[in-house]
Amino acid sequence: MQVLKFGGTSLKNEKAIKQVKAIVEARDSNSCVVVSAIGHTTDELQKVADTAKRGEKEYLISIEELERNHYGIYQSITGKAESSELQSCFTQLKRVCEGVYLLKELTAKSLDFILGTGELASSIIISDYFASQGMDSIRHDTRRLIVTDHRFGGANVDFEKTAGRFKEREKNFRKVNVFPGFIASTDTGETTTLGRGGSDYTASIIASILNAKSLEIWTDVDGIMTADPQRVKRSHTVSQVTYDEALELSYFGAKVLYPQSIEPVLKAGIPVWVKNTFHPEKPGTFISNEYSDEHLIKGISSINEVTILSISGSTLRDNAGFFPRLFGGLAAKEIPIVFMTHSNAGLTVTLGFQTKHARSAIRTLKKEFSSSEEKQVLDSMDVEDGYSLLALVGSNMKDQIGVSGNMFNVLGRNGISIKAISQGSSERNISAIIPKSDLDKALNVLHESFFLSLTRRINLFIIGTGNVGKAFLGQIRKQFSFLKEHHHLNIKVIGVANSRQMTFEKDGIPLSKWQDYLNKGESFDKSAFVQHMVNLNYRNSVFIDITASADISSMYRDILKESISVVTPNKIAATRSYDEYLELKGVAKKFKSQFYIETNVCAGLPILSTLHDLVRSGDQVNKMQAVLSGTLNFLFNEYDGSKPFADVIRKAKDLGYTEPDPRLDISGEDVMRKLLILIRESGYPMEANQIALTSFLPESCQQSTDLDDFYKKIESAESYFKKLYDQSISNGTRLKVVAAYENGKGKVRLEEIPDTHPFYHLEGKDNVVLFYTNRYAEQPLVIKGAGAGAEVTASGIFADVLRIAQSDS
Repeated sequence: MQVLKFGGTSLKNEKAIKQVKAIVEARDSNSCVVVSAIGHTTDELQKVADTAKRGEKEYLISIEELERNHYGIYQSITGKAESSELQSCFTQLKRVCEGVYLLKELTAKSLDFILGTGELASSIIISDYFASQGMDSIRHDTRRLIVTDHRFGGANVDFEKTAGRFKEREKNFRKVNVFPGFIASTDTGETTTLGRGGSDYTASIIASILNAKSLEIWTDVDGIMTADPQRVKRSHTVSQVTYDEALELSYFGAKVLYPQSIEPVLKAGIPVWVKNTFHPEKPGTFISNEYSDEHLIKGISSINEVTILSISGSTLRDNAGFFPRLFGGLAAKEIPIVFMTHSNAGLTVTLGFQTKHARSAIRTLKKEFSSSEEKQVLDSMDVEDGYSLLALVGSNMKDQIGVSGNMFNVLGRNGISIKAISQGSSERNISAIIPKSDLDKALNVLHESFFLSLTRRINLFIIGTGNVGKAFLGQIRKQFSFLKEHHHLNIKVIGVANSRQMTFEKDGIPLSKWQDYLNKGESFDKSAFVQHMVNLNYRNSVFIDITASADISSMYRDILKESISVVTPNKIAATRSYDEYLELKGVAKKFKSQFYIETNVCAGLPILSTLHDLVRSGDQVNKMQAVLSGTLNFLFNEYDGSKPFADVIRKAKDLGYTEPDPRLDISGEDVMRKLLILIRESGYPMEANQIALTSFLPESCQQSTDLDDFYKKIESAESYFKKLYDQSISNGTRLKVVAAYENGKGKVRLEEIPDTHPFYHLEGKDNVVLFYTNRYAEQPLVIKGAGAGAEVTASGIFADVLRIAQSDS
């Protein structure tokens, strides 16, 4: 004998029911088929009951609609116009609802009868359909077989009496036996229901009593999922779990099974399959006593709405009766506790309830502990809403060190605060209470860490689509497949903006069409962009600022506080006051975000990363010499007096070697900012005004109203630049703008470099940095290469993104 249970979605229409028939016919042995109510019938019946209770005659319209729907399915699959049993089913429903309507009173007993009509009606339809197809089938009324107490709404089964009735009835069994789920009756014949997940429970009861070969739960998913597929898109089916794991997953919110439905088959040792009615060829999930090494964690369950009650008080520390009264009072009112942890010191007890039960729990506890001494403690009870519960479930956790550490580390890295934690001695479940707003993010990061550790998703939000921004997006597109295949990184661009427009796509903007998406986007608003990024609350989020905007850089602190990392070539934030610089570093550290500014100095050259390695490994920088402007190096390498200096500046700008406003490069201010960053990253406090900046420009060119005015003044000073060049040639030197730091002093100025110096042969737009440290005292550590250009700057930004991805792995 096999028992098969089909849920409401498996019976929703003619096509689905025909699929059910095919599944049942494929069984070689005799079968018991337990059916739920069709589709959303139970919800509609609840509305009927509520409408009748309010004294509104519209309940009749709703019943007639349900009747038409059921008859429509019945007639289409059986070919029969009428069914006396189906008609009787709805006639009795109308009579009971009429009583509720007249009295305006809905008792638990009446509600059980009303709600049970759905399963009764579906069993009639399925049984008659099987018979019309020539199947050897018969329908059994579980109200005549399953005996319960008088606890309406969630009755307790009398297994001894139920087994006796099944033994008497078994002689009438046929090859296919159809049963309505959910409903039962008292020993005096009053209809009861088996509570939440009642049809699963019915199937489990029948399987245990008949000692079935297996129980099959047929639903609309492929089995038990690693996480809620509505919240975690990359969740997948678990092939095998134990009964205990299934109980834990169902208790903590997994929708496929309910805790009570597992217990009868667990005791009887009957294996369970969870399968998809619409994809019967898929293997589903197998539940038994056998352990599987498929995954360390079998699933991540969650309860969305949780309210926390914290009770503390030294007066109850030695009260041995406290816990019996606490749990007894809640049990008497049938209020389930979903979470509990406590501290013996001073007796602090934290309880978690589904929010819908919380107010009742508070009233119950205050009534239970109403003496003057106890009341004083409970009056100070902390009640907090807005939380969710998540639980890692897996029997293999007990044999693996570091599971809880990994869990909390992953949550912490993504800025998810933990209100309370609990882990039982069985080590089968680790539970945590977190803010409800972070639930989706938490489920995804944990699922990624424990189930998809080979592939990690990085979510990018980019402001700035100029030359560097375009180059960066192009590099991501080019490397996307390579990174996914060889480095298991799935980089998604979620948001893109420029100074005019912005656009977002939750699942990623197609990189070949980002410009089209942006052109159709909404008007840009920097605060709205950041707020949208925060509201999405994606794991592994990186904000990339590819602008020179002070306004954008002023938002870094708030972004970092949301545990969103920041990558930028924008030097403004790192060169504000030293206190503000330290604050950014501190905020990033506190909120487990990253602040990467490699491209602040020398574009894509690994200057800052090398400097960090030196400092972290215990070395000390004593002196620095550098050519930090690829733009200025290009200008003085390119200029030979044959063309005006102003034309060389224009050429550099056209090639993308300058800032959008080349005056920032020409003034030397950009070099000064870079030197300031190097000094600070070396561990030395320094303010911008402490660096001596000597401009190589003549006085007449140092002030200009706009860019056109600037070029005019440069052109008028051509003789000045020609004189600088001629003098350098005469001395056998080359002109370089040099940044230097030594003995606590920084300076930036134009120097004539002799041919014996490493800077002399620096060509094109190259940069170079010489680090003199304790370890590199006589021969400096030299880093040299291209220090300007859209492609190299973009590659530096890309490298920072990859560093963040690797640091979080």
